[in-house]
Amino acid sequence: MKVPTVEEKMIKLNMPRYYGYKVVDLHDRCLPYNCLPAIQHYTRTVFEKMPSKISDEILENQVEIVRADIQDAVETACDCFRLKYPISSDLDLIERDQLLGQNIVEQINRALINALAADYQHLQEVEVDYNPRHEAFWAVGGIQPPRNVVKSKEGQKWQKEFAKDPVDRLMQYRSSPLLVLRHRFQLAPWKEETEIENPKLAEKLPRYEFDPVTLGFTRSYRHGTNIAGYWPSNLPAFGYLSYQSRAVMQIRPASYGAGDFKDAIHAQAIQSSFAWLLAQANYNGFNTYSELTYPMNSQTIVTNGRTWSFYEYQLNTLLTNSNQIDKNPRVNYCRGTEELNLYEAIDENGKIKGFNDLVLRQLIKFYTKIPNVQRSAAELQPYLNDQIKRIADYVEDEKRYFLDKTYKYLASNRPRHLELPEIYLWEKIYKIDNKTRPLEARRRFFELNINPWRRTLDQHQKEYIPKALRPEGPKSKKKWKPTYYP
Repeated sequence: MKVPTVEEKMIKLNMPRYYGYKVVDLHDRCLPYNCLPAIQHYTRTVFEKMPSKISDEILENQVEIVRADIQDAVETACDCFRLKYPISSDLDLIERDQLLGQNIVEQINRALINALAADYQHLQEVEVDYNPRHEAFWAVGGIQPPRNVVKSKEGQKWQKEFAKDPVDRLMQYRSSPLLVLRHRFQLAPWKEETEIENPKLAEKLPRYEFDPVTLGFTRSYRHGTNIAGYWPSNLPAFGYLSYQSRAVMQIRPASYGAGDFKDAIHAQAIQSSFAWLLAQANYNGFNTYSELTYPMNSQTIVTNGRTWSFYEYQLNTLLTNSNQIDKNPRVNYCRGTEELNLYEAIDENGKIKGFNDLVLRQLIKFYTKIPNVQRSAAELQPYLNDQIKRIADYVEDEKRYFLDKTYKYLASNRPRHLELPEIYLWEKIYKIDNKTRPLEARRRFFELNINPWRRTLDQHQKEYIPKALRPEGPKSKKKWKPTYYP
């Protein structure tokens, strides 16, 4: 898309639909049975096990220094939680697990940064976001067309031969992590350039060609949004570490089995990591139709405070639509660990029993990884304008205000002031199925062959300029404010 700024690219992506797209809802509270192959297909991700050997002399010394602080942090978080939310409180299992995990994660993050920042400069520079908003929008191809689509195409001569071609499904991920760290530099990739393009591995990726609804995912109408937890103009702009809650596993049916339980955690880490990096890539000018020109990396932890899973993700490609799903030789990589318990229990006196140094080693490894990848502006943002990269760079006040207001309204996903027109049941019976009202005036949209879903973003009444405020004077015929849609 040949538009200059990040925000305008997102507006342009939403231009065809005034009321929003019909998207597949992806979020951490919806992880259906056996969803890992589908999530791998939707994100084009290869999953691997993380190397288990992480011990060295420096790491062991840091473990000895930090262990007491981490134990105190966990005990303090648990004590505060028990005082604030006693057993008799009205919290359900998910809320209790999420709030306890939030308390423990915040205390551990504080203790680790305080203990390690003196030796690691990047920990003094990181920005910490609490419960940020992570959203990502992309197109997934290779999905078998539903019956109504096939039937509709077969009824038109010019589309009859394409009736059974695979279709795209638009994905919208939404989540709010417990805590996020970001830095001004990128993490170094852990896969070589020769492994990024691997046609044989791309062919062996899991494929889930049925409609996502068949697996248990829901669909809704929303504007496509890419939000990395901050606005595009904010810095630092690269994700370093994300903490995701696994509280929803509290109500996962035991009948699914232990194997599916582990796969669900992996699926959660894959989709959250992919979505976060996709939103960051969008802030640098890339999207689901504009390929990434360099890898992007992040670290993800899925935890409830007691049980921990660690993941590293490398984003190499964004092209998952129908035109590229079979041709794209690139794949994304995720590697992770098995579940590990930080402690066995908290006794009656509020002290930790059975502290696990393996979790602490992995935590320290994540926090001491130095983000050192720096890129020039031309390499970092090849699809953005050289001079104007954000709408804040526009000199014209009116244009800047209009684009900023439009972009943030789309990002808010608030409903329109007038609801989408609908066909009432009596109209379906008496006007459409049975032509029983021939003399009645044809005023409704379906009688005028108007499809409300085809209404574009710029099809609305412009803002009126009162005569006293018109720039050319009260006699000017310019009575509508201009719009600046891309």
